Amino acid sequence: MKLLEVHVIQTVAPCNLNRDDTGSPKDAMFGGFRRARISSQAQKRAVRMAFKDWPLLSPTERAVRTRRLVEALLQKLADVPAERARLAVENALNAIGFGVREGQTEYLLFLGEGELARLAALIRENLEALTASEAKGKKKAEVSEELAQALEKVLDGGKAVDLALFGRMVADRPELGVDAAAQVAHAISTHKVDREFDFYTAVDDLNPREEAGAGMMGDVEFYSATLYRYAVVDLKKLLENLQDDRELALKGALAFFKAFALTLPSGKQNSFAAHNPPLFLAFRAGEGLPRNLATAFEKPVRPKDDTSLSALSVEALLREWEKFDAIFGPLNPEWKGALDLTGVGTGSLPAFSSLADMEKALEKALEALLGV
Repeated sequence: MKLLEVHVIQTVAPCNLNRDDTGSPKDAMFGGFRRARISSQAQKRAVRMAFKDWPLLSPTERAVRTRRLVEALLQKLADVPAERARLAVENALNAIGFGVREGQTEYLLFLGEGELARLAALIRENLEALTASEAKGKKKAEVSEELAQALEKVLDGGKAVDLALFGRMVADRPELGVDAAAQVAHAISTHKVDREFDFYTAVDDLNPREEAGAGMMGDVEFYSATLYRYAVVDLKKLLENLQDDRELALKGALAFFKAFALTLPSGKQNSFAAHNPPLFLAFRAGEGLPRNLATAFEKPVRPKDDTSLSALSVEALLREWEKFDAIFGPLNPEWKGALDLTGVGTGSLPAFSSLADMEKALEKALEALLGV
């Protein structure tokens, strides 16, 4: 397997970045102790938003997840009479198997912008066939098998990097699915965590002086934690999903590395502003098997008066890295390196003094692995 791994040690101030259905920060048991947790889904969402907002990828290199597919396609068919366009779009989507009810698909769909553009163009080319039912008083057009297959053929991933990385599952149409090239672990704290509560009140600014008391009150749970975050990208699968576009695969892998390293979910950030960059960042690229090093923290890191939790966590991570290298061997070939802000150092990993330098080294490694 040709792979790119990202390992992060990140200390966050009091926060509630990723909540469960009760509003509590997510957690997990690991090694017999309660740990802070950030779900893989929440981290992937943050990466996708970074692709768009920074921006790391152009609109045509991204995908959109939505149930409002009818609306998205109608925007691309704005010059077609509205009712005719809507009928054609709904008939086309029903022919593919994406059931439309009340103007929305039955479930969320993940489609590349390129797929959307080609799907709209094909609907435009076949307006007559997709609206013939109107004259016959039928709700659905009798779409030919040939046209249905042509519509399905458009759904090839559209060279959307986030779709290639994170995959697509269509429950009713598994043949339209895309296997993800990236795997993202649930981030966990390197140490035991206890939740805390913040009791808050809000004052009614227009309260008369003689009326004491708060306008509202409540509480919110939070924790602070030093997190271990891990992700791996199957470079061969990424290249396959992007239809062997090596330049785009290189751009996508670099964009993923930067976005994953520098983003977190945004839950409750207006209340906590836990904008804490990583204190240790490492990559490992080459051919071999992936290694999630969370086992370095199966025994929770414990605070010491003279050493920070982040520094102790980096020390544990480096010990685990070197232990696995000694027993199982490194990747072959292998490129690796680390950036440390804790003062611990990078052990046997080549050290970088800036993220820009690390990205340059990673780009050369990925060029070699992808054959760019």
